[in-house]
Amino acid sequence: MEKIFTQATVLIIPGLRDHVAEHWQTLLETRLVKVRSVPPAESDKLNCANRVQRIQAEFEKMSGPVIVVAHSAGVLMTLHWAAQYSHLIQGALLVTPPDLAAQWPENYPSPETLKQEGWTPLPHQKLPFPSIVVASSNDHLASLAAVKTMATAWGSELIVAGAVGHLNPASGFGFWAQAEDLIKRLDLIHGHVAS
Repeated sequence: MEKIFTQATVLIIPGLRDHVAEHWQTLLETRLVKVRSVPPAESDKLNCANRVQRIQAEFEKMSGPVIVVAHSAGVLMTLHWAAQYSHLIQGALLVTPPDLAAQWPENYPSPETLKQEGWTPLPHQKLPFPSIVVASSNDHLASLAAVKTMATAWGSELIVAGAVGHLNPASGFGFWAQAEDLIKRLDLIHGHVAS
């Protein structure tokens, strides 16, 4: 298996289900040379502040330029983290962010639970680093219109990947080659390094 070298270290931020063996983020981690991943939450798994602190703890172990790769609720964690800490990172790949105002299926946390756990309101300011948002045209956790609105608020480039569901194993995505291409694009951006 060919390893992928990047100038920046990639920090993987999974969603609420943390690390899933067949998920594209987990597979991506095995292919990258310079990579760290936010470890699974052992307790208070739904608490947003706990998740943000776990990102910060991992970030503090790193030096040099960093590219964040976040999926699903990991994107929301990244937004809360970026609003609280002033680190300059080289870029972020934000994949299929869920819409906190949408009605999610029954096996997901309710809007009331997410509010109690500190997920809302979601920061909507422009991110202080370059970012790419990948949207799906048939994601059950966010409409394409909602993701376009989020990407605009964050100052992100928007890429519509098509009908890819939530871009997770349940939608048929283990390996996802486009992630590597987008990371390589972010790796070419200069001038933003971890502080």
